[in-house]
Amino acid sequence: MTNEIVTFGEAMIRLSPPGHLRIEQTDHFEIQVGGAELNTAVGLAQLGCRVSWISRLPQNALGRLLAGKVRQTGVATDQLLFADNERLGVFFLEHGASPRPSAIVYDRVNSACANVQPGMIDWKHCFARASWYHVSGITAAISTSASAVVTESLKAAKTAGLKVSFDPNYRSKLWSHDAAKKWYRDNIEYLDILITSPEDAERYFDVAEADPERQLQALSKKYKLQTVAFTFRQGASILRETYSAKICHLGAIYASREYAIETVDRIGAGDAFAAGLIDGLLAGDPQHAVDYGAAMGALKHTIPGDFVFTTRAEIEELVQGGTLRVKR
Repeated sequence: MTNEIVTFGEAMIRLSPPGHLRIEQTDHFEIQVGGAELNTAVGLAQLGCRVSWISRLPQNALGRLLAGKVRQTGVATDQLLFADNERLGVFFLEHGASPRPSAIVYDRVNSACANVQPGMIDWKHCFARASWYHVSGITAAISTSASAVVTESLKAAKTAGLKVSFDPNYRSKLWSHDAAKKWYRDNIEYLDILITSPEDAERYFDVAEADPERQLQALSKKYKLQTVAFTFRQGASILRETYSAKICHLGAIYASREYAIETVDRIGAGDAFAAGLIDGLLAGDPQHAVDYGAAMGALKHTIPGDFVFTTRAEIEELVQGGTLRVKR
């Protein structure tokens, strides 16, 4: 077994009006690709980790476009499935500015990944060289069959002895609060690492504490989790906020520094956080995990698109304090 990381989930074409135009104003769209688990895989690849992304794509030009973009980041695509006569999901992102929030319109129903069925993916083969598996609740939400496949993958990962990390990533446009809560609670026994927030810890896992550190410890203890992570945002503006993180690892609390961020594109920030967290936990260093997670999440806000593009040296410099001087 190596330290290869496996992720599984849907990725889509992302279409955005330039600048802060509204969708109905624009006459052209900027094209990006992204999806929660893929975004995390890309972040890990940027740090030099061996990481593979599993998904199901249409056997057409759009599927090939997406797979090619993924290969350019260093993420392995040899486990991808391709399907004839199916479609790739699309989402439209409109960038907001206070008081107008950013907004997303999905066009992803009956995508190739949503049509994945139990038994299609050979999880034993996919996990043969891996030590870590990461997935999110978005993939479980896109269809009934995808939900069953995520559960299938979690069981297979535990059987194979992998560490399993999970971000609920609740999306109200994909499923109801009650359906999500039931699925999270039914599957939490397969998890080692949970990435969430104080609000969602109460909303979906029935753990409420006024103090976030006590809440982290209570959530970890209640569900017998190795690590629980919270990220924190504060600020009255969409474009200017502070960003930080805390984790509970084996009962002990670790905290990152707080970053003042100017947001260019916040999509994928939580996925970038997951990448830094996984990197540190793989190294057996929980302080590294929360430091790298927060630094990568903060940095992602400054980069257009879903992916975080960085280096280990840049993240280390940011963790140590960084500088805003021009690099020349």
